Amino acid sequence: MIKVFGQERPAFLGDLLDAVTERGRALLGLREAGPVRAPDLAQLGEVLVSRRGEASGVALAQSFIGAYAAAPMAERLAFLHLLAAQFGPDVSAVDTAIAALNTGEPGAIEALHAASEPRRQELFRRLNVAPGGTQALLRMREDLLGVLRDQPELRPVNADFTHLFGSWFNRGFLSLRQIDWTTPANILEKIIQYEAVHEIQNWDDLRNRLQPLDRRCYAFFHPQLPDEPLIFVEVALTVDSPRAVAPLLNLTRQPIAAETATTAVFYSISNTQRGLAGVSFGNFLIKQVVELLKAELPQVKTFVTLSPVPGFAAWLAGQRDNPSILTPAQWQALDTPDWHRDPERAAALAPVMTRAAAQYFLAARDARGRPVDAVARFHLGNGARLDRLNLLGDLSANGMRQSHGLMVNYRYALDAIERNHEAFAESGTIAASDEVKRAAPSPVSS
Repeated sequence: MIKVFGQERPAFLGDLLDAVTERGRALLGLREAGPVRAPDLAQLGEVLVSRRGEASGVALAQSFIGAYAAAPMAERLAFLHLLAAQFGPDVSAVDTAIAALNTGEPGAIEALHAASEPRRQELFRRLNVAPGGTQALLRMREDLLGVLRDQPELRPVNADFTHLFGSWFNRGFLSLRQIDWTTPANILEKIIQYEAVHEIQNWDDLRNRLQPLDRRCYAFFHPQLPDEPLIFVEVALTVDSPRAVAPLLNLTRQPIAAETATTAVFYSISNTQRGLAGVSFGNFLIKQVVELLKAELPQVKTFVTLSPVPGFAAWLAGQRDNPSILTPAQWQALDTPDWHRDPERAAALAPVMTRAAAQYFLAARDARGRPVDAVARFHLGNGARLDRLNLLGDLSANGMRQSHGLMVNYRYALDAIERNHEAFAESGTIAASDEVKRAAPSPVSS
């Protein structure tokens, strides 16, 4: 048996597809050996867009996917530039449609809409029908994102990817599955690989996050990628809102009975596919998991995160010349290696770090006027409330490097989610607890 779109297929079907793929290669006379050149990829794309036969289309798409994967990175990037330059809208068709619109011909608006669509969108659709096509397009966009900042001429190609992926990965196509210790090993290996917040050290560490009765993990899957979690969230069931992550990850901790928990803690959310950057479904994930937990454990009334603050240290470094944030003496203390292990030094820094953290969340803005912290934008945009600042909540090397150990709790109060979301979306108002507000000084710019 062979897998097609994640499904088992009979061997004879595999032989048939292989034969059709060989015909696809023959249609263009592509070489079987040697590096694939960008013009060859562009030629194959042109033929794929122009052909109408379904079988030959699948063959050509499969040939293209194999050729692109085999091409050196330089040729892949050159092809992406050809996509930008040669696979845009058909200018003559657009001119014809505009002329028809000006004369009031019936159907002119529809014709203009069709003509103005870049041809590369149709190429992407046709590639998507081939076995492995969705995964191949995600990898292609990863290549694109790797150079997009320095090569802005590729932005139209990225816009087309974003447009199509937003439809193909619509929430309606995704399925929510619980990940536990009985989940197939190939998926568990990907949970280890993709964990982006708190690195999973080994299989014992993974078991500690999945097997105990007070732990949960949920992931979204797409039917075209049945063995690839797109995003997953790890949940701890507790009796209170935690201030630090180490006790949650402690391999020797004593689990509690799920029925005694009153709080669900979302302590790690990881996106797994870089090619889906800009396609957001994390908000759907959290809200659906909340509904599942409410149904399973009705005594759980509090839903919070224990979130990292990945931009705090960098922002604070940018305020080094601002004595209203930290004085030179306080900077000297903060610059001392392992300052947090010295109780006296840590106690002295606690109030000023709390004040700086409150200012970071409530006043600092990026160039677009948004909160500078991406994690904050995600949770606040979902309707959560900034509930508590947790100094030295993450003492790992990564936590100290990116946030001086700071973590925060965002609270999803079910009766306030919509109100908080609307206020943030419409006016940028940040929902924050009185505790956080009291910690903030007068605002300064970021």
